[in-house]
Amino acid sequence: MLDISDLTLSYGAEPVLEGVTFEVKAGQFVSLVGPSGSGKSSILRAVMGLQAYSSGHLALAVGRDQIGFLFQDDALLPWRTARENVMLGLRIRGMTNREAVQAAESWLMQLGLMGLSGRYPNELSGGQRKRVALAQVLALKPRLLLMDEPFASLDAIVRHRLTQDLLNWVEQEHLTVLLVTHDLEEALSLSDVVYLLSQGPRARIRQRYAVPFARPRDSIKTRTQPDFAPLLARLWQDLSMEVFPVEEDVTPVEVEV
Repeated sequence: MLDISDLTLSYGAEPVLEGVTFEVKAGQFVSLVGPSGSGKSSILRAVMGLQAYSSGHLALAVGRDQIGFLFQDDALLPWRTARENVMLGLRIRGMTNREAVQAAESWLMQLGLMGLSGRYPNELSGGQRKRVALAQVLALKPRLLLMDEPFASLDAIVRHRLTQDLLNWVEQEHLTVLLVTHDLEEALSLSDVVYLLSQGPRARIRQRYAVPFARPRDSIKTRTQPDFAPLLARLWQDLSMEVFPVEEDVTPVEVEV
């Protein structure tokens, strides 16, 4: 679905990322973790075509109109209702107003927002706004979903509920996902593969972790699996070494549990 090879990306004289190589296979849920400033979000922007890269290769098996992007901020238009925000992308793609209304109402209902479609963003809770943003993305039926810490600002209970709803939908529709997160437990409980980026500038892929838990998956119950704690400890230790480095070797190492 996505193949990145020897990618280098710069904002100034010194590259933020250099020689980054990894892949996301069709149907996989992949997470990127790493220190702040290692270029995780820049990779997502490069995939979307919003950020130019200096060198390397980025190949997509789908067109960019088949990519959905869920941002950290909900990015809803404050002067549009929940229904109108979900309708926006559908109308841009040529759907009639009547069809877009029906589709928007259907998605809002599926995401637990029945009766709230006429409210404006400032009349919704943080969790409700995130559900509207998710409906807005999923309504366009993407095949590849990019997520940049979309639920980071929510409290633990709401975050778990939204994450589990998203995970169920991803598995039901066989979506391919690339997630950027600072939450190591979230990365391991959701993903098939986790990539750790080294400290920037000139960040690279430090290690690849193959996550062994079967699907369908419950994001909380997965954390009680015997293999979860050792893998989390290893990832935590490796990330800590990037934040407080004691060595310079950045050769990728694959970890199997």
